[in-house]
Amino acid sequence: MMKDGVWVLAALLAAVAGWTDWRSRRIPNWLTISGLCVGIAANSLAWGLRGTKDALLGAGLGLALLLPLVLIRSLGGGDWKLAGAVGAFTGPHHLISVLVFSALVAGVMAVILIIWKKRVMQTLRNIAHMLGAFATLHLPGTEVTLDNPESLKVPFGIAMAIAVILYSAGQLLA
Repeated sequence: MMKDGVWVLAALLAAVAGWTDWRSRRIPNWLTISGLCVGIAANSLAWGLRGTKDALLGAGLGLALLLPLVLIRSLGGGDWKLAGAVGAFTGPHHLISVLVFSALVAGVMAVILIIWKKRVMQTLRNIAHMLGAFATLHLPGTEVTLDNPESLKVPFGIAMAIAVILYSAGQLLA
């Protein structure tokens, strides 16, 4: 019963984060920090010391895996902190699946956005530019980061919300 509550709370956190990302393109600190604390507390209540350990490891893993994307300005800070909060609910084992699923959802969203905005050729040029930069061990320029006001941006919080809600539903039905 407590296990189900953890998944319901994870889905609720994700839904609120997705909604705020949709409305304002931001995920506020009050949501991510309180989500982190609730995730740790819920797992501690459900599983004791093992739950606390898993929640802390999940939060740390979410933050560590996505930090490089924040540092190269490919992911926003709110999305990054949301991954930590989600990790506190899911623990490290489930977090990897949730993040992969989130990336797949974000990829589908990106393809739809690129086609809808008729930016296929520009996107292919940007990909070539990024691959060239990585091949020469350089960071890509600001033209392919969140700092470029003309770049198309996929709200990763929405992608993560979809992934967490569907993954949580799968866990509840299992």
